[in-house]
Amino acid sequence: MTSPEPLDWVAVSAQALSLDALDAWARRPDCGAVVSFCGTARSSSTIAHDIVALEYETDARLAESRMSALVDEARKRWPEIGAVGVHHRVGRVELTQSAVIVVVSAPHRQSAFEAARFCIDAVKASVPMWKREIWEGGSQWSDAAQGIVHARDL
Repeated sequence: MTSPEPLDWVAVSAQALSLDALDAWARRPDCGAVVSFCGTARSSSTIAHDIVALEYETDARLAESRMSALVDEARKRWPEIGAVGVHHRVGRVELTQSAVIVVVSAPHRQSAFEAARFCIDAVKASVPMWKREIWEGGSQWSDAAQGIVHARDL
């Protein structure tokens, strides 16, 4: 039985993200490992307020292009990986909802773990995404921004 071609699925969406859907999509007959990372909105931040939600903003085409570039880089570094999915929310994200999901399948766990870690780190470093922290009575754009770099430079 031949295995399906490796696939990439990058997406920026205002809709809720589904770890279950991305995980099921990433499973391949030739891959014994599926590693996922799910970044969720949390109530704490660097400011002195209890956060009730986050809001993300980006240019979706630019963000998806950068996400595709980081997946390409992951494939260069770990050529054996199977499916790679990177999804990011935009708009309002309530506490405990997923803001970003990365899923990587591979024949063995080491490359799946390494590639998944690279992908989430590269999302944070190479995809332009602005985050607003929202609390009762106010909000503020996060000042934790960093310079954007290309995934190949990570």
